[in-house]
Amino acid sequence: MTVLQQPATTGDVLKYEVNPNYTRETVTLLQGMPYPVGSVLGRISASGKYKFATSGGSDGAQTASAVLLYAVDATLADATGIVVARGPAIVSRSALAYDGTVDDGAKITTKLGQLASLGILPRDTA
Repeated sequence: MTVLQQPATTGDVLKYEVNPNYTRETVTLLQGMPYPVGSVLGRISASGKYKFATSGGSDGAQTASAVLLYAVDATLADATGIVVARGPAIVSRSALAYDGTVDDGAKITTKLGQLASLGILPRDTA
């Protein structure tokens, strides 16, 4: 029997937001990869574009500043995405996707703290 799997959806990531007109932003995602729903993003200071929030670096994207609400394929060109950029909002911790450099518990905790400072609260259950 074939097992069907549904990809993650916005409802899997976003559990609560006070007002979408306040918490959400339309942003430009840096080309080079597909971004899954729930991507933890950082803003590049020089261009204002977003990419996965990294564990190191100095381009500004090392600070988590948003969570992507819909999957976006930016493999061939910059693309537009909708993010939660400020709270009050609650996101599911288990539904978040991180850059490959965010590869241990301490680095993940740092990213979650950066989101929490924006009012985007990661929760185990919501």
